[in-house]
Amino acid sequence: MHILVANLGSTSFKYRLFALAGEQARLLARGGSERVTDYSQAISHAMHELAAAGHMQSPQSLDAIGFKTVFAGDLTGCVLADAAVEQALRDTADLAPAHNPPYAEGLRIFRERFPSVPRVALFETAFYQWVPDAAQRYAVPEAWHNVGIRRYGFHGASHKFVAERSAELLGRDDIAQAARRLYLDGPQTIAGAPLRVISCHLGGSSSITAIRNGVAIGTSMGLSPQSGLPQNNRVGDLDSSALPCAMRRLGLSLADAERQLVKESGLLGLSGVSNDVRDIKTAADAGNARSKLALDVFVRSIRHWIGAFLFELGGCDALVFTAGIGENNPWLRTAVCQGLTELGLELDVTRNTSAPVETDLSAHGSRTRILVIPANEELVVARETARLLTARRDA
Repeated sequence: MHILVANLGSTSFKYRLFALAGEQARLLARGGSERVTDYSQAISHAMHELAAAGHMQSPQSLDAIGFKTVFAGDLTGCVLADAAVEQALRDTADLAPAHNPPYAEGLRIFRERFPSVPRVALFETAFYQWVPDAAQRYAVPEAWHNVGIRRYGFHGASHKFVAERSAELLGRDDIAQAARRLYLDGPQTIAGAPLRVISCHLGGSSSITAIRNGVAIGTSMGLSPQSGLPQNNRVGDLDSSALPCAMRRLGLSLADAERQLVKESGLLGLSGVSNDVRDIKTAADAGNARSKLALDVFVRSIRHWIGAFLFELGGCDALVFTAGIGENNPWLRTAVCQGLTELGLELDVTRNTSAPVETDLSAHGSRTRILVIPANEELVVARETARLLTARRDA
């Protein structure tokens, strides 16, 4: 089965083409465009690249197109992406303004150009369908909750891959299999000791998720991707009184305040240097106090959520670092794990600084395994797309 995974950003279009045979997946091609102003042209360019490489002689060369859609309110899971999904993305664009319009546009373009090729949307919120009510609810009036004001959670594809792969690495094939089929079969009863994983997706946007037996039970992100940890240029968690207070004291309109919270806050707002951790670390090492503060706030927030989920899970069998920042910054992992030996979590300094891409960084005697697992969201989208189509065919 040949699955094209389309990843549409606010100014980018990236793709990966997979050949799947059962659970085995092989990457055939990857590419894309940056600084996109016309998604139609970017998609045409990608299709020409695939054709030139001999991967796509006709639309029939594709069995499906999978999309890592972000948010559509109560519409979630892994679903066929029809015109109703496109409309749902547009209707909820106020909470995901950088993500939903490009995906709605991309879905429309692929629907018109390849009408016979199934399109599948895997929502970032899908992994959190079974989070307990107490972890979803905000303490707001019932009318607010009834119009969708609750925690949804994001980075679901990344955290789901961590759920599957960490179970494999820890020798829990029963949980790995249940995690792989989660969207088809729902949570399964697992015999034996539970597997408790805290997954740290740290990248351009970041989130922490608590996972028990392959199922998410809580996450740091909430109603929108603007919440939780400080993001690259998005605020993260904020007291609800801060918005009207800043509007009054600074004379801001609602639109100006929202723009500043989404575009000028987070690590950028704290550091005053950049929204890129690499630049901020360089500035901090050179003595820039605001940059050092930005990194300290970021690390503190990560540790805050790890601590909360350590209690929620009743312990932790594996702490996992994934995504660009988590995978590539030994100093960050050191800062996050600092002083946790009494809690059974100890980092091996040598492994941490000289680790290969996927590895166990825990010191000998550490009760909690500390793992680096490279993010592979596109693979999750490809596999879930294939599983959905296979299940529908078999039914």
